[in-house]
Amino acid sequence: MMQIVLVGLGAGIAAALLFASVASGSHLATLLFCLAPLPIVIAALGWSHLAGLVAGFAAALSLGLVLGFYFFIVFMVAVALPAWWLAYLAQLARPVGGNGAMMLEWYPVGRLVVWAALLAAVLVILLVPALGTDKASFQAGLRSVLESALRMQTQMAPGDAVPADTGRLINILVVAFPPGLAALVTVISVVNLWLAGRIVGLSGRLNRPWPDLSTLTLPPLTPGLLALALAGAFLPDLGGVVSTIVAASLLMAYALLGFAVLHAITRGAGYRGAALAGAYAAVVVLGWPVLAASLLGLADAAFNIRARVAAGRAPPNPRT
Repeated sequence: MMQIVLVGLGAGIAAALLFASVASGSHLATLLFCLAPLPIVIAALGWSHLAGLVAGFAAALSLGLVLGFYFFIVFMVAVALPAWWLAYLAQLARPVGGNGAMMLEWYPVGRLVVWAALLAAVLVILLVPALGTDKASFQAGLRSVLESALRMQTQMAPGDAVPADTGRLINILVVAFPPGLAALVTVISVVNLWLAGRIVGLSGRLNRPWPDLSTLTLPPLTPGLLALALAGAFLPDLGGVVSTIVAASLLMAYALLGFAVLHAITRGAGYRGAALAGAYAAVVVLGWPVLAASLLGLADAAFNIRARVAAGRAPPNPRT
């Protein structure tokens, strides 16, 4: 138990430092900030979910003592608890089989991805009331925040008018920022879970076997949830905003499924490395190709593309 506490405290301090690094404002600090959940997930996967819980509380408490109680709440809600919960689920398993051949069935990776998407949506939705209690006030508040950030970035004087082109860009960001943030938080959560699993696996402390991520499938209820969210996006007022956030996070889950499909259908092909590198680079540099990955994931969920490609590769049965 003492080892769990010590590991949790060390991981918590590391997580707090990563979180606080964003204050420097550099691009590297932003990357480190995104990795703040990583020590918590490593502690939870490598030692136990209790170590992850200690790490999350220690990090939040450290930030609260130094920066104020507000940061304690923010870190616990936005970083510690989601990271701990995903790591806890990742370690769940149940015995299956019979006749003396018992095996462990681990919590499916696809459900972890959907959990990450839903948690990301909830986190972004929790930010909405801080800016407004209806759509108009929310968008006005978000526009004010974006304009303030722009003024700080460009060192504009408080009384200077925002250029027309910049104003149009801000109007687009007011609509795109909430769902975009939900999609980004989904990716950050999944990447931290994957990276923690790799690190813990290299240390030999990972309990579950490493899954074949190219076989990733999402739970059967996911298409229904996405359909409801897309339909809700047409609702008036904040209902539409909230539904758009949920739809964006679930579409990102399908984008991850799309990349799993891409890994599966290019397996064994000579161009595989170039195709995967090009796909990932296009998403990182341009952003919008992630929609193509989402469509590929949706198409696989509907038509089972991976099974069709695998069947086409199978050698023909010998004639009898």
